[in-house]
Amino acid sequence: MNAWGITDRGKVRTQNQDAFFLHVSHESSQAVLAVCDGMGGARAGNVASELALEVFVEEVRRDLRASPDKQEMEQTLTRAVEEANARVFARAQSNEAYTGMGTTLVGAILSGRQAAVVNIGDSRAYRVGAHGVTRVTRDHSLVEALIDKGDLTFEQARSHPSKNLITRALGTEPRVDCDLYTFDLTPGEHLLLCSDGLTNVVEDREILAEVLREGELPQRCRRLVELVNDRGGPDNVTVVVAQV
Repeated sequence: MNAWGITDRGKVRTQNQDAFFLHVSHESSQAVLAVCDGMGGARAGNVASELALEVFVEEVRRDLRASPDKQEMEQTLTRAVEEANARVFARAQSNEAYTGMGTTLVGAILSGRQAAVVNIGDSRAYRVGAHGVTRVTRDHSLVEALIDKGDLTFEQARSHPSKNLITRALGTEPRVDCDLYTFDLTPGEHLLLCSDGLTNVVEDREILAEVLREGELPQRCRRLVELVNDRGGPDNVTVVVAQV
């Protein structure tokens, strides 16, 4: 198992409110990955994403045992999200400067070829391999709801004026619901986590092409970020990729 990640401020934002984590244990054939995209003002967005990531990862790594089944991985992710949400919400209540802050979160546990993914907001997970590119997660966003109703196409959603309006975030309420996905990865397949700074600019077919191009994993991740910045870099962008 191999993994690598990168985050970049982009060409427009003055700060990077994205945060990511990855850890691979070759001894246990396990990996923990996560991406957060903060919201709530310059200072608060950074606090929300960094705190959520810290707590989420701490809880996952403390709870994760060797060779868990998929149900155990889902339970670990759910408990980690609940604790991260509680901590971010409490911090927001304790300081006026942080009022209303929150963050997206997409996280994953890999154990051998088993994968469990959790998400809140519009940061995404994709499976990328010889079969093509498949989005694992569904966005908690206004445009996703409009797509579900048949009021927007995927192409129209990419340029919709409210495309960044999310309907669910970690830390904005005392409790939060998360979505969980479990599946088996095939040998050589990639799991990609990213913030919307990538997916608002780069199309799925381009993600597929760059991830499967020749070169080391860091080079492939950097190429995705370069694509965003070559097109104006309108937002912070984060890419984390694991290959089994």
